[in-house]
Amino acid sequence: MEVKVREEKFVPFVAMVIMEACTIALTILAKTALTGGMSPFVFVVYTNAFGSILLLPFSFFFHRNDRTEESIFTWPLLVRVFFLGFTGIFLFQNLAFVGLSFSSPIVVCAMGLLIPSFSFFLNLILGRSKLDWRNMSTRAKVVGAMISLSGAFVEELYKGPFIRPASSPSPTRLLKSIPKLLVYYTIPDNWFLGCIFLAAAFFSVSLFNVIQIGTVKKYPQVMKVASFYSIVGTIQCIIFSLFMEKDLSAWKIEPNFDLFLIIATGIFGNVIRPSIQVKCTQMKGPTYVPLFKPFGILWATVFGTSFFVNSLHYGSVLGAAMGGVGYYSVSWGQLKETEEKQNPIEERKPIKSSHYHEEDENKVPLLTNDQEESPV
Repeated sequence: MEVKVREEKFVPFVAMVIMEACTIALTILAKTALTGGMSPFVFVVYTNAFGSILLLPFSFFFHRNDRTEESIFTWPLLVRVFFLGFTGIFLFQNLAFVGLSFSSPIVVCAMGLLIPSFSFFLNLILGRSKLDWRNMSTRAKVVGAMISLSGAFVEELYKGPFIRPASSPSPTRLLKSIPKLLVYYTIPDNWFLGCIFLAAAFFSVSLFNVIQIGTVKKYPQVMKVASFYSIVGTIQCIIFSLFMEKDLSAWKIEPNFDLFLIIATGIFGNVIRPSIQVKCTQMKGPTYVPLFKPFGILWATVFGTSFFVNSLHYGSVLGAAMGGVGYYSVSWGQLKETEEKQNPIEERKPIKSSHYHEEDENKVPLLTNDQEESPV
């Protein structure tokens, strides 16, 4: 019994940490392919087409024992699926891979940490949340959002010197060969534009989360929902990419590194990662998976300083670290807000009743679930 309890605590933690490492590794491989001349639009189409083919039958297998009275083939749910594909696949992935081509994996990590802040601002705009400065949760979210945005500005405007310049020695012959095979950062770059594209990409993820929450409440079989919006998003990407990439030679994929990357990204991004996230969420609750997002900074820094020279700047790590602090602050505020809504009487004793509305009790806090967030 004791061993089983330990496994339930240990296995999800290890799985999430390894998953973040694999995500960063695939991001470095994607940067290498894009630098080598592969079109980001073609890459998005092929990875999602292959991933959708795998995900559709897998989603039915995953939910083989689940039953639901609601059919996904209803007009309201199909509209939601269309917009999930539009925000979570089409907008996010095209913007993200273009942004990656202009920047580096550490920037992808840093901008991804803006998701809770964007979600907080969307909640305010949509009227799902209110600024009550007497609540600790509100103060934590506001301060965290300010720190996250400051980190993003540092990431965008300040690079600083390289952590590991070209003069740094490599301890082994293997480490010397890695920079010749893979690309972490290229000079010249278009860092500012890359940050803008990535910020827009992760803002679309926040929009995706808003739509996803209502969709999963209506149709709780999340993997089936993911399979259908993946297909819809792939179709949207095909139409857009045929317009953007008219050179037919760009669509030809040789059986080499590019093909391997497409297959690996499709399997990991569409099947392995969502499955692990869903299982960990079922085991540990909805707030568990998002807590591991900042681990990407650790892995990006480790990979960038261990295997590459002239690739990682002090400013990049500083901005990402600030983003991590802001990320956890906003996430803590969201968790605190959830507790306040579950225990409104205890948490709000000092607050006059005129500021309390019954509908607050029924609101669902916006999750920072990044289930389909980062195929990069």
